[in-house]
Amino acid sequence: MQIKNEAPPGCGPRLPGTGDAPRPLRQQVFEYVRAHGRAARSDIARDLSISAGSATTLTADLIAANFLREVDGVPRDTGRGRPPVALEVVPRAACVIGIKMSYTRHTAVLADFAGNMLADTDLPTSLHRRTLPDLMDEITALINQLLTISGKTANQIDAVGLGLPGIVDHDAGVVSWSALLRAGEQNLAAAFAAQFPMPLYLDNDANMLTLAELWFGAGRARRDFAVVTIEDGVGMGLVLNNRLYRGARGMGLELGHTKVQLDGALCRCGQRGCLEAYLADYALAREAATALDHAPDVRQSPQQTLDILFRQAKAGHQSAQTIFRRAGRYLSLGLSNVVQLFDPKLIILSGERMRYDYLYAKEVLAEMQALTLSQGRAPCEIAIHVWGDLIWARGATALALSALTDTRIGEARTP
Repeated sequence: MQIKNEAPPGCGPRLPGTGDAPRPLRQQVFEYVRAHGRAARSDIARDLSISAGSATTLTADLIAANFLREVDGVPRDTGRGRPPVALEVVPRAACVIGIKMSYTRHTAVLADFAGNMLADTDLPTSLHRRTLPDLMDEITALINQLLTISGKTANQIDAVGLGLPGIVDHDAGVVSWSALLRAGEQNLAAAFAAQFPMPLYLDNDANMLTLAELWFGAGRARRDFAVVTIEDGVGMGLVLNNRLYRGARGMGLELGHTKVQLDGALCRCGQRGCLEAYLADYALAREAATALDHAPDVRQSPQQTLDILFRQAKAGHQSAQTIFRRAGRYLSLGLSNVVQLFDPKLIILSGERMRYDYLYAKEVLAEMQALTLSQGRAPCEIAIHVWGDLIWARGATALALSALTDTRIGEARTP
């Protein structure tokens, strides 16, 4: 039976990787169809450099397994004859949840196997460090809330992807350090497994946003790019050859904790001189209290303080302007280091703080270029994406979908 509907947008990298560990052809075919939304067998054969017979055999297997289905393709230009048959992912083949844990609000998204968002929710929380059981209570409340909204049960969820700020061992499911937790080396994956039937895939939240760009955003047509996030902290994600790069132990690219000044400002990680200590919310709010002449007992969230500071800067308040300009110079320094180390063609600046245009003023980007050895070459492209929490959580669904694709369709590999 064929289905008639509009072609889905697709999700996942549209460009094939090169030099990557070979994946089974069956998985390559499935990922090709999902990335393009809808594809004919002839397109699959041509672009994957396989025979028409192999394309037919592999797609027949995926159809029999209920991962792909036939649909009416795009009509021919002549307008004559029956439209060619195309293939698309069966959305109901799997269901996943993506979660972003943060300092003031946790966000969750429910998605199907084609990457379509089915439901979303959020849960306000307080800015404090918590124990692992306390964090699990919040995760449980968020998942139950999403299940209630969507009418699903936990047994209908095939996997959960979760991102949170800090240093995360993706393979072990251990949070080595996070400002959300009182203690380090917390086995969140084990705590989750004791409570829920579906597997948990854990990662740093900046990696989640990077996956969102790779699967749903500007990175779909890029093999290599970097994402720098500025919110409560400073994070970075890097895609090399269509794959998220984590480092040898899965804990690399902590841009916020690279040192920009010896014996400098105190970072919440406990060390001094981190980039984050000059650029993150809490760092700017620390100086804003002085610039705005707030009494020590004034209780405001860092976001509220920064919003006031930004309005004052726009109104001509010199001290407020100085704070943002200084932060912009430190951002220039951090970005120049990224360019010098990795030479990406594109850096995406993202996070709610990119609403503050001082952080991407012409002077900031010009100083970034001046600090790199790029004379005579095309400068690194900079894009500004002001995403909300929902896209971070959607990136977490990509982590879960990638893992499911490995285990159900191909050989297990790290997403």
